[in-house]
Amino acid sequence: MKLDKVYGGERSLYSHTRLLPWTPDGDLQSPCFSAIWLLLPFVLPRMISLTSSAIDHLKSLIAEKQAAPGTGLRLSVEKGGCAGFQYVMALDQSREGDAVHEQEGVSVIIGPDSIGFLRGCEIDYVDSLADSGFKLNNPNAARSCGCGTSFEPQPTEK
Repeated sequence: MKLDKVYGGERSLYSHTRLLPWTPDGDLQSPCFSAIWLLLPFVLPRMISLTSSAIDHLKSLIAEKQAAPGTGLRLSVEKGGCAGFQYVMALDQSREGDAVHEQEGVSVIIGPDSIGFLRGCEIDYVDSLADSGFKLNNPNAARSCGCGTSFEPQPTEK
């Protein structure tokens, strides 16, 4: 991927996983800043994502409960479960300090103490003979329990 004619020269991106090899000049209207702003969604990973099945089910759940406008799925992590930490989900409103991810008209609300455990997760909704409910694909988990409601986090680097 290349950016052409930024301040008269050609600047290339090393890859989509690294930051740009040049920095903005502080002018929010400059081509450098605009290029970085437009490329951030491709360079930085999403905080969390939802599958179409999860979006559809969350929309119907919020409508069924006749929840107030701004209600979303609060996702948090607490100690417990068979693998050490467990996921807790509820319909709720956002509070100060929460991270809110909006996707196709639904919101996922994550408290500041849970963000590190959930960054990069994908939320799916599964409805099968054996089980139904929201399931998380968590890249931060070293292992998960069989039912998928608890996990052991990856060891942190020192």
